[in-house]
Amino acid sequence: MNLDRFLELSRLSGLTVAPDGSRLVVAVSALGPKRTSFTGSLWEVSTDPQGPPARRLTWGSDSESAPVFRPDGSLLFTSARPDPDDDEDERPPSLWLLPAERGEARPFATRPGGISSTRVAAGSGTVVLTSPTLPSSASTGEDERRHKARRELKISATLHESVPFRWWDEFWGPAADRLFVLEPGGTTRDLTGPTGPALRPTPHYALTPDGTTVVCGWKVVDPGGIVRDTLITIDVATGARRTLVDDPLVDVLSVAVSPDGSKVAYLAEAQNTLQGAGDQRLMIVHLDSGQVHEAAPEWDRWAVSTPIWTPDGEALLVTADDQGHSPVFRIDLEGRTARKLTESGAFTDLALTPDGAWLYALRSAFDAPPAPVRIDPRTGEVTALRGPAEELPLPGTLTEIETTAEDGSTVRAWLVLPEGAAANRPAPLLLWIHGGPWSSWNSWSWRWNPWLAAAQGYAVLLPDPAMSTGYGLGFINRGPLGWPEPVFSDLMAITDVTVAREDIDAERTAAMGASYGGYMANWVAGHTDRFRGIVTHAGLWDLENFRVTSDAGFYWRQIMDARMRAEHSPSRYAEAITTPMLVIHGDKDFRVPIGQALALYTTLGELNVGKTGTMAHRLLVFPDENHWILKPQNLRLWYQTVFAFLAETVHGEPWKAPDLLR
Repeated sequence: MNLDRFLELSRLSGLTVAPDGSRLVVAVSALGPKRTSFTGSLWEVSTDPQGPPARRLTWGSDSESAPVFRPDGSLLFTSARPDPDDDEDERPPSLWLLPAERGEARPFATRPGGISSTRVAAGSGTVVLTSPTLPSSASTGEDERRHKARRELKISATLHESVPFRWWDEFWGPAADRLFVLEPGGTTRDLTGPTGPALRPTPHYALTPDGTTVVCGWKVVDPGGIVRDTLITIDVATGARRTLVDDPLVDVLSVAVSPDGSKVAYLAEAQNTLQGAGDQRLMIVHLDSGQVHEAAPEWDRWAVSTPIWTPDGEALLVTADDQGHSPVFRIDLEGRTARKLTESGAFTDLALTPDGAWLYALRSAFDAPPAPVRIDPRTGEVTALRGPAEELPLPGTLTEIETTAEDGSTVRAWLVLPEGAAANRPAPLLLWIHGGPWSSWNSWSWRWNPWLAAAQGYAVLLPDPAMSTGYGLGFINRGPLGWPEPVFSDLMAITDVTVAREDIDAERTAAMGASYGGYMANWVAGHTDRFRGIVTHAGLWDLENFRVTSDAGFYWRQIMDARMRAEHSPSRYAEAITTPMLVIHGDKDFRVPIGQALALYTTLGELNVGKTGTMAHRLLVFPDENHWILKPQNLRLWYQTVFAFLAETVHGEPWKAPDLLR
């Protein structure tokens, strides 16, 4: 388990099942031949656990992704691969079709700005798609002319006239997604016209089985620049819109239409306040009457997947974080109760056969990358399928640990132990703090993978402190929203229990975190000197500056008042920091702008720099990355630098930067 082997592992996503239940297709992302990017392809997986090995379906020079079946068994997918009948050098992603009889893929539909998502009506086969379209373009030809002019003149400038204007790693505009219906011959008909922020950043929508209605999440901007999600319907024939759900205190997410087309399931997320996190509930709305009711009022969990309906319309299947896992739950709509269907592991990409006989999913765990499985929706029995990724031996073992917090709450964690860790050979410990803060350590991670640290001989502690999901709303709201004290207390308590183990070296420890975890790493640095080194990635440092420079300023105003910003900025405790820090940031991070890292490192320099201009702290900047480090060789350098820093701080070895950074 080294960096080269890790980067070469296949990454699975986008599982989909054929209308007759006989075929299963998954998107696979793998390291490209130049090892500088990942390339996607589509693979077919046998639905029989004893069936043949997975086989590759597409071989394009550009990535293929987002597979979706049509009722006739043919497969649609998006790709920027060149059209053999088109002499354009660069083309945005288009829609391609792979025949049911497994012939050659052919171009199916294109748009001047590309195609970003596709939905197919289960009964009629109607195709609705989204495409980035310039706001003043009234026709496809006009949009093509403007897009082509911008490409040829290398124009990248955007004039912003509204808020929001950026999200995570992207400055929005000028093209924004519109909804189109695909007509015979591959032409598209505009359903919405210019949408502004309504479908940004990622549209969530579904079609009724007969293809007559689109049910769509629709963003609106309230006074003060507050953005929230409503739910509308769009008539496919006329484009007429009707508001279905519009609550100023609730965001509507993840819609799914019932098999008979009469109802819609969705997630209702109450807006957060200074007092605490708003709850998330699974709701049902009737399309004809607009009547709304809660699917499972007593269920104290937050769904993390789009719900899917059983064929009889009597239940929903959905995943939710739960006690360090993310199992599948069955929601009985008549009894309005929730039942956990699976036990261990984290499940994504649920795909139910039309007859309801089998549920397919990708299952991962902290000791297993995502792989296809078959689930019996009656018993919850999980059976592995022969997927395209090979099994991976891991350099250590996984166990659980827990302790009691100051307020009596139980705080649990995963503990990864390297091979050979024992009383006579205790392992140094890395405390990894998850972000969110509404999140949980419960699944395989391609961004922060503890097994790479275990291969270096480290034990890795992965706790779920206050505000973690999977333990109920009361656990999330154990303190004022976002305030670090209960999280810090839980982290120290679970660390105390861990270092008391005979197989852990209490004298050689380090702490690491990213995003909100980076905020907590910065907070830890100013409130304890128990760790030998601290790694902070994309961490918040100065909350006052952060509030007005982040892409979601309206959101931070809702949960951070002046007192929060003044008392709980890690920058307030800069002079107390004595532990060496490695500060990491991507220059294209708009959620936590790089100014947070620059202010932190500058302050550390003012307080600690020596006569030669050097100090024990380090700053690693990725100019072409965002909130996360995603490019293969940048990710490699990320791990190499972190391990070099830990070698220096935890083990006392001489500082040696990675070769490509020296």
